[in-house]
Amino acid sequence: MVEILQFMLIAVLAGFLGSLVGLGGGIIITPALTILFGFDIKYAIGASIVAVIATSSGSAIAFVKDHVSNMRVGMLLEVFTTAGGVVGALMAGVFSSKLLYIFFSLILLNSFYGMLKKTGLITKVKKEEIVENDKYAEKYKLNSSYYDKAIDKTIDYNVTNVPQGSLVMFGAGFASGLLGIGSGAFKVVALDTYMKLPIKVSTATSNFMMGVTATASALIYFFNGTINPAVAAPIAIGTLIGSRTGAKVMQRLDAKYIRYIFLPILLFTIVNMLLKGLGVL
Repeated sequence: MVEILQFMLIAVLAGFLGSLVGLGGGIIITPALTILFGFDIKYAIGASIVAVIATSSGSAIAFVKDHVSNMRVGMLLEVFTTAGGVVGALMAGVFSSKLLYIFFSLILLNSFYGMLKKTGLITKVKKEEIVENDKYAEKYKLNSSYYDKAIDKTIDYNVTNVPQGSLVMFGAGFASGLLGIGSGAFKVVALDTYMKLPIKVSTATSNFMMGVTATASALIYFFNGTINPAVAAPIAIGTLIGSRTGAKVMQRLDAKYIRYIFLPILLFTIVNMLLKGLGVL
């Protein structure tokens, strides 16, 4: 009983942070189960996938209802993420995983620097960037708006660089399928850095997309027997509670604070991938 409560508490934290920054929560669940509880990595990943679905479901209720998630962008890019995942899974073993870890960590490092500049911590923030939507955004009606509760204002935004964002999403799926890693960081980077969506829309849309991707993966893990109901059930409940709370908090936070929370998590992901590439982990 004590262990179940511990699972739930960790899951509440994972769901809260996951819905806040668009990373699903698996980045917390997997290391917590393997390091703190000594679980086999296969069962830890199975539980984390359930956590991602719960995070997506819990936060989606608020994000979709309040029109923060951009459903059109999410469904369009999900095609490229899924295609990348299939190609990555089929090509597993063809490329050196260590070189790929280093390659993808360097891509994220470049994006980390770009997002860091937006916070104004290393350079003076320029005037608000004017985003001109491209022909694909017009064709597929990707431009939208959302009501920002933090500043009590409706924000209209355009979407740009759809081909570049789609390519990054393909790479995210490819990395996930080939290396078995979560691609939440890539999703947020593609939406925020390349396609210039507001950070709140980026995190909300990322959460929505991860739920769709994780559901397909969960079926495989379920039939493989690597999802333990005794572990997955309390984690799902805790994550659902945390994600509902995180979704409400996110909408009332100033956008810059979401970046402040996201950047250390992104840096942790980069360092983790780089160490794996160098053979340290």
